[in-house]
Amino acid sequence: MTRSDTHCIFCNLIHGAGEASICYEDADAIALMDIQPVNAGHVLVVPREHFESLNDIPGELAMHLFGVALRLGPIVRRIVDCEDLNIVVNSGEAAGQNVFHYHVHLIPRKAGDGFDIPLPFGASEMPDRTFLDATAARIIAGLRDPARSTGPRVTVR
Repeated sequence: MTRSDTHCIFCNLIHGAGEASICYEDADAIALMDIQPVNAGHVLVVPREHFESLNDIPGELAMHLFGVALRLGPIVRRIVDCEDLNIVVNSGEAAGQNVFHYHVHLIPRKAGDGFDIPLPFGASEMPDRTFLDATAARIIAGLRDPARSTGPRVTVR
């Protein structure tokens, strides 16, 4: 963690210092309604323990949060009568994170709702296959060398 959790809005909510509309709780996670929702039913799945970003959170806990999001997804879809969902993590300031307590967004979507995460990104250019192959090889090498890995540890099968 590089930022203090003493002024973290999610830590405050988890400890009861503020109002939250909670829709799920367990020993490791809490899910609450986003107060600035993209659409009705926008849920945030948050670990009870403070971790700033994807770089900090233990892999097992990150997977648990996604499991909670997957469990809530069909219920949210039914409750708000939406067509689809985005499950989004913004990890780091450059990626759009503005609350520095790791969390997963579960965003209900309807055609024409005006929200967009355009992929493929219109300003991107298709790289040469040799560049893609070289990057893939570097990732494979990183997976095989656990001493060089700096991210959360998750078993890949």
